[in-house]
Amino acid sequence: MIKTNLAQAVDATGDPGAAYDTNVKYLLADKQILSRILKYTVDEFRDMDVQDIMDCIGDDIETGVKPVDAGLSNLGRVKETATEDNIPAEGIICYDIRFTAYHKEKELKILINIEAQKSSDAGKLGYHLENRIIFYLARMISAQKQTEFFHSDFDNLKKVRSIWICMDNDATEDSIEEISFDRKTVFGNKKNPYHADLMKGIIVNIRDGENISCKETIGKSQNVLIAMLEELFSRKDAEEKKRILADEYGMIMTVELERRIQIMCNWSEVIGARAFKDGYEDGFENGFENGFENGIEDGIVKERIAAIGRMIRANAAKEQIISYGYTEDEYEEAERSVYVNS
Repeated sequence: MIKTNLAQAVDATGDPGAAYDTNVKYLLADKQILSRILKYTVDEFRDMDVQDIMDCIGDDIETGVKPVDAGLSNLGRVKETATEDNIPAEGIICYDIRFTAYHKEKELKILINIEAQKSSDAGKLGYHLENRIIFYLARMISAQKQTEFFHSDFDNLKKVRSIWICMDNDATEDSIEEISFDRKTVFGNKKNPYHADLMKGIIVNIRDGENISCKETIGKSQNVLIAMLEELFSRKDAEEKKRILADEYGMIMTVELERRIQIMCNWSEVIGARAFKDGYEDGFENGFENGFENGIEDGIVKERIAAIGRMIRANAAKEQIISYGYTEDEYEEAERSVYVNS
């Protein structure tokens, strides 16, 4: 029997959340979406047309996902290989999306990393996202030795940009932030024209699903990229999403892009149905409404305990952990769990 794309995804993982996350990465890796991300986050591409930016994205498109229709061969997905960065004695980083962009007029080669981040809350993550971004940028720089430059030829270092799509922001927090470093004179009058902008992290803050679904009251984001991403990850059905992306944002609905949008919507329904089912089963004993709410609440509590446990294992001080908004009881429960399982 020929399996559907969704059935194949089910075989690959029994966790619908994991399958949803994987499909989000594939969606973001579509060149039509990547080109819009570059236009609104990377200064070197800001004044370029989207089609011209697509031509600047590396041509390492994975075999088998190129659109069949004539004229659409440049609309496929960036190859998913080379997303693992393994430096001896430094461990392994697995990037969500990693590719090269070439600015032909300026003769620039820029190394790009894009991450899909469900939460940027330090309390949930167990660390501050900004520190992780800096770490990724540093690794993208250090990994260039013996690939982009050799010996002491440091002027051949390529610019690196790490772009993080954060999806859990409040109704008024749609925004784009930059993390970068540059030189400045803190004493004296010495001036240097060299602009050290090799590393830059960009955080694209989009509003979460609940806030996106009530845009009628809060309005569409004034930033084109954020508005597009919010439509992409909204709770609307697949046909409505495809219509908006085509009519309002000029995207061509290739077979691959349509398929990924449909899979994402299907998995959204699966995840919602599972949460409903868990709440319903609890409801037999506690009453449906209370059972459903308690099921969600239990999941949040477990995640908070797990986050504390991660911080304890990372040798974070108790005072620091409590400062993130956790309670003494939560800390003690996490501590017991860590020591029991150690």
